[in-house]
Amino acid sequence: MKIRTHAESHVVELDDGSCWQIFPGDLAATLSWKPETDLHLEPSADRMGSHVLVNTTDRSRVRVIAAGEVWPDGEVKKVLKGG
Repeated sequence: MKIRTHAESHVVELDDGSCWQIFPGDLAATLSWKPETDLHLEPSADRMGSHVLVNTTDRSRVRVIAAGEVWPDGEVKKVLKGG
């Protein structure tokens, strides 16, 4: 899948029409994304995201949830603090 829009740093819309919120701790991995970046969506068992977006070029992975969903209460701070 390719990126349709990535106007907000924490939300990406893919060419299939799906929109995903990127986990705050993973935003740095998206800085190099361009419209031609090929991404693959995979389900995830991680407590922080229902899915991961995988950059097929460098195999980097970012945790995501569907746009409009809310991150687990309190978990974001805990993970960002290294807990």
